[in-house]
Amino acid sequence: MNKEIPYKIYLEESEMPKSWYNLRADMKNKPAPLLNPKTFEPMTYEDLRPVFCDELIRQELDDQTAYIPIPDEIRNFYKMYRPAPLVRAYCLEEKLQTPAKIYYKFEGNNTSGSHKLNSAIAQAYYAKKQGLKGVTTETGAGQWGTALSMACAYLGLDCNVFMVKVSYEQKPFRREVMRTYGASVTPSPSETTKVGREILKKHPGTGGSLGCAISEAVESASEREGYRYVLGSVLNQVMLHQSIIGLETKAALDKYGVVPDIIIGCAGGGSNLGGLIAPFMGEKLRGERDYRFIAVEPASCPSLTRGKFAYDYCDTGMVCPLSKMYTLGSGFIPSSSHSGGLRYHGMNSVLSQLYDDGLMEAVSVEQTSVFEAAQMFAKVEGILPAPESSHAIRVAINEALKCKETGEEKTIVFGLTGTGYFDMVAYQKYNDGLMSDYIPTDEDLAVGFAGLPIVPEK
Repeated sequence: MNKEIPYKIYLEESEMPKSWYNLRADMKNKPAPLLNPKTFEPMTYEDLRPVFCDELIRQELDDQTAYIPIPDEIRNFYKMYRPAPLVRAYCLEEKLQTPAKIYYKFEGNNTSGSHKLNSAIAQAYYAKKQGLKGVTTETGAGQWGTALSMACAYLGLDCNVFMVKVSYEQKPFRREVMRTYGASVTPSPSETTKVGREILKKHPGTGGSLGCAISEAVESASEREGYRYVLGSVLNQVMLHQSIIGLETKAALDKYGVVPDIIIGCAGGGSNLGGLIAPFMGEKLRGERDYRFIAVEPASCPSLTRGKFAYDYCDTGMVCPLSKMYTLGSGFIPSSSHSGGLRYHGMNSVLSQLYDDGLMEAVSVEQTSVFEAAQMFAKVEGILPAPESSHAIRVAINEALKCKETGEEKTIVFGLTGTGYFDMVAYQKYNDGLMSDYIPTDEDLAVGFAGLPIVPEK
């Protein structure tokens, strides 16, 4: 065991980043702009104002400024749980008998249980600063809704959450945490919005999807004075806030002169993966250093590995702007897997562009193999991981076993985005042997692709 590197590498409070890093500033091929779904023209600041907070729109549209200062009020909130630890997985290495060195950035050391709080407090802060009454949002597995309810309670904002119905039913305790912090929680699709009623009419009995919940949250915000819509992933503003994960990870590794070979993250909408890889990808884009990046997605919702790179609606109700991304089609409703946070039909436009440019890889994995990895990790590392995070664990283990076969001493870093203590229904299904794998057929995917909008070429 290498005694020089501790199990947990902590940065000092004074070493916490003072700015977020905007990866787009270093991209030669910028992500395509959001388009107005009616005119197909690039969305402007004024176009987005009825839905989003003013400062967040500026961050969303800014692809030139490399570093955006973090307001002191947000940094002071971060100090309650940041800097987060970077952990050397010595016990997992021993279990695998691999020459690989494995590190994970642990983002579950806060009450919300995940990385989502990094952006929730930022978005709530800008809403409060703008003088708004409250915000509406969607949540998949519930981590984002939990984080936002905490942030809103801290700042005195009203919080309305549309929670994907299958997760609402599978994860009642996470729902109750949100309510404890004062949020209202509605299972989506619901009868409370026009778009929700339309989705239920078209898909009776559906368990919903993040795309459905987004549509309802946007409609709810647009019809209430003093409210705006905020979201936990997909858009560039969120990935910007999550860059604090990668900035801290890099600073911790630099302290000990460690240079990773492979960086791995689970991928749903893309915020945590994008945040983790941001400063490393920036080095790659600038030609300073090379890394291998791997996005891991569920086989049941394979937007990168089986999707199309095209303009698509960000939501099922087709009320949001069009984003050019790897997508399965906004009408694609994934199976009721236990990784609710990864059940989104598309991928962040920055990550989609990087993937299309061959700068990162993507793999999909079945949920039974994910939970096998989660159980192994829990036994040897002492943390029960969230199902979403366990996708990254699965591939980190796979890569470490490859090193065992070849004898290569590669350094692997992955993101442990949250804990799984509210996901016990999923773990029960796995332990009872009742968990199954669903992989959509080409025919299933064709239904979603058929609904892609036809965008005129400029």
